[in-house]
Amino acid sequence: MHWQLQEAKNKLSQVIHEAQTTGPQTITVRGKETAVVISAADYQKLTDKKDSLLKFFQESPLTDVELDLTRSKESGRDIEL
Repeated sequence: MHWQLQEAKNKLSQVIHEAQTTGPQTITVRGKETAVVISAADYQKLTDKKDSLLKFFQESPLTDVELDLTRSKESGRDIEL
């Protein structure tokens, strides 16, 4: 839902309740989206430390797949400049 700043200030408890129950609440100033109020649970999901890329690849079900990583000795194609 979109809230004008003055309305959001007057109904802060409702804005917070709506963020917890229905999702992010957008606050506008002079018709422009300015801020978003989200629940603490949603904030935690956004800020929790993610696993590293290395750990992701180490835990991949494809870790046993053999890849041919040799580079071709060909020089490529001839082009005119």
